[in-house]
Amino acid sequence: MIDQATIDRIMDAAQIVDVVSEFVTLRKRGVNYIGLCPFHNEKTPSFSVSPSKGVCKCFSCGKGGNVVHFIMEHEQLSYYEALKWLAKKYNIEIKERELTDEEKQAHSLRESLFVVNQFASEYFQNILYNNIDGQRIGMTYLRGRGFRDDIIKKFQLGYSTDNHDALARAALQKGYKEEFLVKTGLCYRKEDGTLRDRFWGRVIFPVHTISGKVVAFGGRVLSAATKNVQMKYVNSPESEIYHKSRELYGIYFAKQAIVRQDRCFLVEGYTDVISMHQSGIENVVASSGTALTSEQIRLIHRFTNNITVLYDGDGAGIKASIRGIDMLLEEGMNVKVCLLPDGDDPDSFARKHNATDYQAYINDHEVDFIRFKTDLLMEEAGKDPIKRASLISSIVKSISVIPDAIVRSVYIRECSQLLQMEEKVLIEATAKLIEQAREAKFKEQQRKKEREQRLTATPQASVPESSPEAQTNETPAADSTSETGNAPFPSEPAPFPTEPYTSYIPSEGNEQKVFYAKEEDLVRMLIRYGEKVMCYVENETGEQIPFTVTECIASGLKEDELQFYDPLHRLVLQECEAHLNDPNFNPERYFIAHPDPAVSKLAVDLVSDRYQLSKYHSKGQKIVSDEERLYELVPRLLLDFKLSIVEEEMKHTIQALANPEIANDPQRCLEIMKRYKELQETQSVMAQHAGDRVVLKL
Repeated sequence: MIDQATIDRIMDAAQIVDVVSEFVTLRKRGVNYIGLCPFHNEKTPSFSVSPSKGVCKCFSCGKGGNVVHFIMEHEQLSYYEALKWLAKKYNIEIKERELTDEEKQAHSLRESLFVVNQFASEYFQNILYNNIDGQRIGMTYLRGRGFRDDIIKKFQLGYSTDNHDALARAALQKGYKEEFLVKTGLCYRKEDGTLRDRFWGRVIFPVHTISGKVVAFGGRVLSAATKNVQMKYVNSPESEIYHKSRELYGIYFAKQAIVRQDRCFLVEGYTDVISMHQSGIENVVASSGTALTSEQIRLIHRFTNNITVLYDGDGAGIKASIRGIDMLLEEGMNVKVCLLPDGDDPDSFARKHNATDYQAYINDHEVDFIRFKTDLLMEEAGKDPIKRASLISSIVKSISVIPDAIVRSVYIRECSQLLQMEEKVLIEATAKLIEQAREAKFKEQQRKKEREQRLTATPQASVPESSPEAQTNETPAADSTSETGNAPFPSEPAPFPTEPYTSYIPSEGNEQKVFYAKEEDLVRMLIRYGEKVMCYVENETGEQIPFTVTECIASGLKEDELQFYDPLHRLVLQECEAHLNDPNFNPERYFIAHPDPAVSKLAVDLVSDRYQLSKYHSKGQKIVSDEERLYELVPRLLLDFKLSIVEEEMKHTIQALANPEIANDPQRCLEIMKRYKELQETQSVMAQHAGDRVVLKL
């Protein structure tokens, strides 16, 4: 475990803009930064980073948190693993105790697979540099391809000997489990149950995630011992950590260059990427021979809107891959295509030219994708009217997927001239395809909704959530463990009221109710200003003592025997009370850095500028902030909440009386009516404080 002092050092050192910038292209907007959200597909930036608060948040999908929770979500790490990631980045030494056997077993399968892959990567590199066959076969091949030693080391290339189980034996000797060797795809089981290396006799190309973790391998056959092997390249199979549709070879080494150049080159293979890096062009990634996927496109789109696809002179290859480029247009990217000279691919061309010449050739020969596709298909169609009609349909389809109406209009006008067709015809054809796409999307959404409804319609053994059956606010209605698997919510509520009351408000589905919004307002005040002195009150001896926001809210709820509806909100109030007397306690910093991501996310949501409660001009036209009028604002918000939740409680308490099971139980009916009467009296008193007249009838 990591001690709190070290955690504080990490949190102080980690700059959220610096960390997020490794994964997202950020642009300054006012005092904050914005970019495309890395957690969902979007074309308009809605991901905001606040350097002053040290938080980030997507105002579209809602994900966010502090710097630790960003790394947890993005890299799928645990809380302590994310801290280690940041400590390594900022060169902070971590001293921790030895993990127990139980804690070791608690490590996720994903992390175990990454550990095994890292071991394999180091093993393959060691063979390449220190084994006779590695030097004689592997290194000879790589240098024969023109790769310099620094480039070989940079991309962590390696070699696996002709021995069919050398890696398996080495891994087992080091204590790695057979299960993980098989699940990563490094080995597979033969019919007799023995392990066999997947990559024997091959030069190894590790595939890295965007953060640099080894997620998979590619192996190219080399020696004579493998001459009967049919496949030149073998790649890791899909696993819990590797999905080839989501990975791009070279993205880890290219991301910073892509941001600097605001441009990405897309090639096909491993050696294409490596050779271009060696020539000085680093903003390049490869789809590794697979058809381009939407996940890969979004990965590129995080860093730039501009992409240039490099093709060799293989016409068949161009036509096969050209279909996938429509997906780039659909994502709103600016797509260009560059044909290399006949007989050259990105790898061979890079070995013949330096970066300046390579860039100059691309700049001189790259063309817009729509024009490139039109010229390519026009040449094939010739004067055949049927082929020309098919060509026009294909081009119109490409134009129709472009999300920006202005860009579509420009393309239609240009294609009208190239194809010698009336612009009106192309506009109508494009509009028809767009409408068809919308209908198809709507139908798919309807089907998805129906599937979800069928799943949720399964009868439950427990009382339905919408039932007016009573629930007790003593324990949370949901499972006591947060969805992230970290610190669970307390099984007991905040220390008030002394005797928990029975609530008939349904356990879920109340987020749109008035009382819930009022409750959030109070929690927002706790997180922002919980430790602030709201006013001074006189004690029994006549002494003026400070009265904080936390004390005002806690005592106000206890006074009327009420409590927050949401267990997470109750937890916030409970922890505010527990730490209120701690020196230098800052609720905002405390909750944003909370180890439970659910708490941290709540804090980020509630301190975001978009949720500013109020700023108004006083008579002197001076802007008055919330903090300057806490003595007025907090009591008003507290009263609004108490009125709204009492009203909601009364409504559902009356509904409970309509339940046949309760109606037939005189004792329970009497208890509920008594509770309703108490709520009625409480509401009457609160209404008087609010200056309202409320006439109530049972």
